[in-house]
Amino acid sequence: MKKGLNILLAPDSFKESMTAKEVCEAMERGIKKVNKDVNCIHVPMADGGEGTMQSLVDATNGKVYKSNVIGPLGYEIESQYGILGDGQTGIIEMASASGIALLPKEKRNPMITTTYGTGELIRNCLDHGIKKLLIGIGGSCTNDGGVGAIQALGGRFLDEHGNEIGFGGGELNKLYKIDLTNLNPRLKDLNVEVACDVTNPLCGKDGASNVFGPQKGAAPKMIAILDNNLRHYANVIKEQFKIDVMNVPGAGAAGGLGTALIAFLNGKLENGADIVIKYSKLEEKLKDADIVFTGEGSIDFQTQYGKTPVGVARLAKKYGKHVIAVAGSVGDDIDILYEKGIDSIFSIVRGVTTLDNALKNGQSNVEKTIENIMRLMNF
Repeated sequence: MKKGLNILLAPDSFKESMTAKEVCEAMERGIKKVNKDVNCIHVPMADGGEGTMQSLVDATNGKVYKSNVIGPLGYEIESQYGILGDGQTGIIEMASASGIALLPKEKRNPMITTTYGTGELIRNCLDHGIKKLLIGIGGSCTNDGGVGAIQALGGRFLDEHGNEIGFGGGELNKLYKIDLTNLNPRLKDLNVEVACDVTNPLCGKDGASNVFGPQKGAAPKMIAILDNNLRHYANVIKEQFKIDVMNVPGAGAAGGLGTALIAFLNGKLENGADIVIKYSKLEEKLKDADIVFTGEGSIDFQTQYGKTPVGVARLAKKYGKHVIAVAGSVGDDIDILYEKGIDSIFSIVRGVTTLDNALKNGQSNVEKTIENIMRLMNF
């Protein structure tokens, strides 16, 4: 057995089964069964979607806070946000306050759903004196252009009579003037980075309403209304602030929340996995690793498009490291992933089973799979 071996553990979460931190812990247990002398370096990862906040809090020894906010339908829900270990960086997932998973299908209606709660989470982060804010904007149930979020931060969106417009994408056609006089002054010097893995523009056939509207409960006639309303919203922004957001890649993300973050908070849209890699200091930790383990709940050909295992592998290959990935489900056409830096892929499922059992036994299955890989490599 080799002594002084450094193994980097950089998995994503396994959805509905394990957090990324729990995957790391299970991996280490499997490794230690074979070689107690291995030094395991834990770097919980994410790709900007669900689990990103928890992964970066875990990776930096930060803290998660709970908070009651206005949910997508206007009533109070419990949500959460994080402050990273540096004490200077806040992190939120808009899905925690304005996400599609918060509503059953029959209650999804982007004409009325709001991002107000997302703005409240931003405000809560500001109360900690942060200098940077990281926002994951996947999984929304909204189509309000981020108006709700800016309203929660002090912005006013007024109709021609000077009255505040209501919640939801169905109200944007009434917008006449945007008043940022009372926008939270702490936002002025805030550095905002947005984890965004879609490049959709705000409007049109590839825009927020047409592409993502149906999954949020929008019927064809509603989609046309929402698209026109977002177009009107963009025109008001352009006329009043001289900012043209209409065709900016990613402006249509999260029902147009990307637009509000760009136009009003000077947000910078980035690949989610790249943001996590940067703030977890993965590259620095990779340099001393002899081998890298990564993984996520499901791996298939789509993993090449900005998902965690490929993001980790791409960086690992920069330093000539071997990369092994594990997953609950290994799909079709994974050969392309070997060209992206992953050396081998293993399923953790050890026989025919139900999905419920696979999810329940995730940690023990990871542990056993990693143990067997270690034995195979004679480590």
